[in-house]
Amino acid sequence: MAKSPKLEFDVGWDLSPAPESTDHINLKGQYDLFINGKWTKPSSGKYFKTVNPANEKVLAEIAEANEKDIDKAVQAARKAYVEVWSKMPAAERGKYIYRIARLIQERAREFAVIESMDGGKAIRESRDVDVPLAAGHFFYYAGWADKLEYAFPNRRVHSLGVAGQIIPWNFPLLMAAWKIAPALATGNTVVIKSAETTPLTLYKLAEVIEASGIPPGVVNIVSGAGETGAAIVNHPDVDKIAFTGSTGVGKIIQRAVVGTNKKTTLELGGKAANIIFEDAPLDQAVEGVINGIYFNQGHVCCAGSRLFIQESVSDLVLRKLKDRMESLIVGDPLDKNTDIGAINSKEQLGTINHFIKTGKDEGAEMYQNSCSLPDKGYWCRPTLFTNVSQSSKIVQEEIFGPVLAVQTFRTIDEVISKANNTPYGLSAGVWTDKGSKIFNLTSQMKAGIVWANTYNKFDPTSPFGGYKESGFGREGGLHGLKPYLKI
Repeated sequence: MAKSPKLEFDVGWDLSPAPESTDHINLKGQYDLFINGKWTKPSSGKYFKTVNPANEKVLAEIAEANEKDIDKAVQAARKAYVEVWSKMPAAERGKYIYRIARLIQERAREFAVIESMDGGKAIRESRDVDVPLAAGHFFYYAGWADKLEYAFPNRRVHSLGVAGQIIPWNFPLLMAAWKIAPALATGNTVVIKSAETTPLTLYKLAEVIEASGIPPGVVNIVSGAGETGAAIVNHPDVDKIAFTGSTGVGKIIQRAVVGTNKKTTLELGGKAANIIFEDAPLDQAVEGVINGIYFNQGHVCCAGSRLFIQESVSDLVLRKLKDRMESLIVGDPLDKNTDIGAINSKEQLGTINHFIKTGKDEGAEMYQNSCSLPDKGYWCRPTLFTNVSQSSKIVQEEIFGPVLAVQTFRTIDEVISKANNTPYGLSAGVWTDKGSKIFNLTSQMKAGIVWANTYNKFDPTSPFGGYKESGFGREGGLHGLKPYLKI
């Protein structure tokens, strides 16, 4: 078979910077805890700094909550649940949730800019994905608030009480919406903790919640590190724990709630397989791979960090993929031309670099984008490894960075076996023009969600969650109501 010609990508011009303005945002120098509808200073008096990972500048000082603060927040949530929220007509609860959604829309541009400044993600992702989806989840669950009898026909449903929620740094606003909206729609009150490195949009959401007029104590927002999260998990008056984060912490939480009556939802790590068959639309598949691992800096649990290409098209796909990688722009997250922003923190960049070194030490072949990187901030070029073994650490372990491990396969049975050979089971993707092949794979893949001829597409109506060490329970859609109810 004749070799395909080498594919070249030449932009032909340099793109002028197109930074998003920050004139419209309002950031305070210091943020206190939001408890019982009031901004409350931490009892310890301690604050920590949140930093812009693109330039290492301090954005604000954030209150660090301890056990005393968490107890105060839980008491406020319990009081609001017993006296107000659980007694309020469901249709009225829905109006508050709807109002929050509308306020997010009104302040969408501010939310997007702050999300990119605090988390490092490109403004295009914050603007076009995170913020609209966050508003969409509040809209969606506002509609369910007074229709639970239709969600669970012929069943009696009751709210749980106080929900303790802990969110990660990769999607701060969106993960908050995933958790707060269904909890409120089902009649529960909330104590939610931000990630230590990305607290700002959750506190901006506190401003929206305050402006919505929702009764004090219904939503309480705190911040801190692991000890703060542990205080929520271990509090005896919390009825439900919802956690998104690492598998290691998820296991600790699971052990902590054993012997209690707390319901638990855990959305943990992932090592998703993206599978390209020879009959796939290859250009579309390559763009899907780029979207699945690079546009989000690999900072999603469901990132398609393992790529399986059918042998007959592997050379062609790899050439297309490398050429597309070379066109990616790494730089200022607020620049509308930027494809890949900054790594969230110095610690996370260290972890990614450790895995890159491990891949090279294990004998894999590495390819990286040749772009220049800014002098300040935390940056990583899009990285590709080939000639990797199934047992390689970069194939088996979650990296949480823009690092892709590529393997080839010949048969469907082979790729299913390889794709399932991981402790995780959160997501996967398949690229083919055969519907029967899609259904065959989706029935055998051990993953909570499988995308077909697309990747990383989310919708408030669709459930999301994993199997094995990727956790249990579902968030989003009708399924997202169930973890917050006694049925």
